[in-house]
Amino acid sequence: MAVSEIPARPGDPTARPARAPRRPRGEGQWALGYREPLNPNERSKKDDNPLNVRERIENIYAHGGFASIDPADLRGRFRWWGLYTQRKAGIDGGRTAVLEPHELEDEYFMLRVRVDGGQLDLAQLRTIAEISREFARDTADITDRQNIQYHWIRVEDMPEIWRRLEAVGLQTTEACGDCPRIVLGSPVAGVAADERIDATPAIDEIVRRYVGDREYSNLPRKFKSSISWLVDTPYQANDIAFLGVDHPEHGPGFDVWVGGGLSTNPMLAQRLGVWVPLNEVPDVWVGVVGIFRDYGYRRLRHRARLKFLVADWGVAKFREVLEKEYLGRTLLDGPAPDLPERPVDHIGVHAQRDGRNYVGATPVVGRVSGTQLAQLADVVEAHGSGRISLTPYQKLLVLDVPPERTDSLVTALRGIGLEAHPSSWRRGTMACTGIEYCKLAIVETKARGEELVTRLEQRLRDFDADISIHINGCPNACARTQVADIGLKGQLVTGPDGQQVEGYQVHLGGGLGMAEGQTAGFGRKLRGLKTTADELPEYVERLARRYLDGRTENESFANWVIRADEELLR
Repeated sequence: MAVSEIPARPGDPTARPARAPRRPRGEGQWALGYREPLNPNERSKKDDNPLNVRERIENIYAHGGFASIDPADLRGRFRWWGLYTQRKAGIDGGRTAVLEPHELEDEYFMLRVRVDGGQLDLAQLRTIAEISREFARDTADITDRQNIQYHWIRVEDMPEIWRRLEAVGLQTTEACGDCPRIVLGSPVAGVAADERIDATPAIDEIVRRYVGDREYSNLPRKFKSSISWLVDTPYQANDIAFLGVDHPEHGPGFDVWVGGGLSTNPMLAQRLGVWVPLNEVPDVWVGVVGIFRDYGYRRLRHRARLKFLVADWGVAKFREVLEKEYLGRTLLDGPAPDLPERPVDHIGVHAQRDGRNYVGATPVVGRVSGTQLAQLADVVEAHGSGRISLTPYQKLLVLDVPPERTDSLVTALRGIGLEAHPSSWRRGTMACTGIEYCKLAIVETKARGEELVTRLEQRLRDFDADISIHINGCPNACARTQVADIGLKGQLVTGPDGQQVEGYQVHLGGGLGMAEGQTAGFGRKLRGLKTTADELPEYVERLARRYLDGRTENESFANWVIRADEELLR
């Protein structure tokens, strides 16, 4: 018996009454009555809906400039409109966790433009390019969330930028923040030869109904979605994903996955085991968002993603709550989706179902420019196409290309730095923003990625295998480091002279279930396996050569890593 539970002796004046049982500490779950904000982020959202900040940007901050911005808006609510302050130039990675936010940030912004589903027409592409050249110093990266990301944006220019984007049907609404982020979609939705259902109508309906809806603009943390018939998005890394599947009785529909997310506590999404027809996708989607809003953990930011709730509840309880409390009906059980023979990234020339072609091309680690995108628009138009699409792998596709003009298009793309027949290194390498602009980063990523690709193309030009390399500037895994063949997490390491230098912790053999025979997982993280940034090309080359020497017939890099002796991986 605990001391507090020992009963007082009758007549004992020194005895203290037993304490009442302590109420378990709440996790800030609204549905359980915990409505009071439990951290500064939650307080900020309760004080003022973040969507309201646009009016202040347009009417106050755009006229008063950076110095006029309220800090609570600057470092919080601005995100709901796609805006983050960018890192001040010249601050090294060792000071990232030491300096205060106002010391790290420059008076310029990163701006994300939503491209839900990834598809752009020529007017939208030209507008993106025009804004880049006029307002963003020619920056315009393709992210692995199908966004376009600008840098060097001034708050004074935001009203005009919004006017131009919205005039062609684009927006930055909830591109960041604790809200529904961009909805990933297949970059070949509506044209793929083996697609049974085009999911675009569901994506469009979700965006129309719920992006900017104040009922769902205050979630515990960000909420990431993917909806695609094909297995061509990283579905297991999303809070919710809909993947195409044929039901034996009801025909084509979607399999539902919930609770994925990487960052510092990676978890893979789990199947709910339900089959959902296309027209019910928006209702199921918003039901899951509602569960996250109402039951998600709001006390600690690092536990505020949906994946933690799914892990604690399990999928059976999650499905029960979704059906009983949010949909009011039972969902149909459904089969697991079939996976393709090989992973799909759409790079190269492929036939559409209408007889035309699409061409997938890659920049290096997603880095493009407004000038390059303007050139792309001219090339696309000259070859009889009217649209492109972005992929969740920092690549782009030109759709609707007449067969007789395809070869000419491939040549023209190469002329502007976009390669439709890339090396495996260029094809498989991604990088996050890194220390150049990101306040959370510790090391450089984009330039290191470009250097790495160039070196490997020179030294291993005829490499005949696919190895994915994902480079991240910090532990937050924006580049999905844990699910790459070679994942590189930026950190400071000890160099040859004993000094702290930029480097990476190495993850090996991770991956998602994107094809038959692939087992999703986070690979091997060997104790002390790190490389300096300068030694990175040599390390990857050495590792690749060892794989070539030691692999069995048709053995993937990930499978080789699982069985390789540890010394071969160092």
